[in-house]
Amino acid sequence: MRILVSGATGLIGNALAPHLKKKGHEVLRLTRTAKRTGDIEWNPQAGQIDLSGAGKIDGVIHLAGENIADGRWTGRKKERILNSRKNGTRLLCDALAAMPEAPGVLISASGINYYGSSTGSDRLDEESPAGTGFLAKVCREWEQATAPAEQAGIRICHLRIGMVLTPEGGALKKMLPAFKLGLGGRIANGRQRTGWISIDDLIGIIDAALHEESWSGAINAVAREPASNREFTRQLARVLARPAVFPVPGLLVRILFGEMANDTVLADLPVYSRRLTELGYKLCHPELAGALNHLIGKERKGQGRKKKSRPPPNDFDA
Repeated sequence: MRILVSGATGLIGNALAPHLKKKGHEVLRLTRTAKRTGDIEWNPQAGQIDLSGAGKIDGVIHLAGENIADGRWTGRKKERILNSRKNGTRLLCDALAAMPEAPGVLISASGINYYGSSTGSDRLDEESPAGTGFLAKVCREWEQATAPAEQAGIRICHLRIGMVLTPEGGALKKMLPAFKLGLGGRIANGRQRTGWISIDDLIGIIDAALHEESWSGAINAVAREPASNREFTRQLARVLARPAVFPVPGLLVRILFGEMANDTVLADLPVYSRRLTELGYKLCHPELAGALNHLIGKERKGQGRKKKSRPPPNDFDA
């Protein structure tokens, strides 16, 4: 297949592109700065994209969006987070719909924050309604922006992605230094839950969504059970053979991160995936302990390798 990928240099894209190439697919990168043969340049902020020279595209994987966790949420930052997803997705989907031969599938990233940060629910799945709060609004408008592609007959798959576990970036990479020093601990009371997914399983889910016609609509890309912050802390400390006895007060987190804290590290998101079960997808790492053992083992093997450069700020970081 010829596959167009936006956000190819981000957290997910860095793992996805090599996987696709290994499977024999041709990867076309949608990027703000075309540096390689086959790159397609776009400027979401300026509303500029040109797919006229791309040739036939079989599938599109849309991962691009302003990083939500690289600074406090000022009014301008929140505007960039929303517009990079809503306007960028609309721009891409308008261009796909206008192609002489539209791609067969668009896999568009979304997030489990679609369900809101504090619902009081014990279980959230694809049948649960949209929540409230800033990130819930972002996810809702992000998904709605794919309408032009859907109207053009393109199969749409909205992956509502949980916390992506990889030592290469995201939350786990940020947590590892403190936990390796024995300075880790739960955040607030530790009871807040979140759906999570290993990077390996997320790549497998994207791969399946590319090929299986039955994969469409909203799909929660999460493991079998959400994990509380307390459980996540305990398991990570166990894998690293370090204590984790330094809790971080919720008040301090709110002071440091402001509004972002309530929508991210303090959010209670007990998200499950009804759809993955219905579709018969088998997770490689359904349980947290096994996932962390696998990922930390990979991280140890990778020590001493050249560090990768920081992804550009417009790449999706779940």
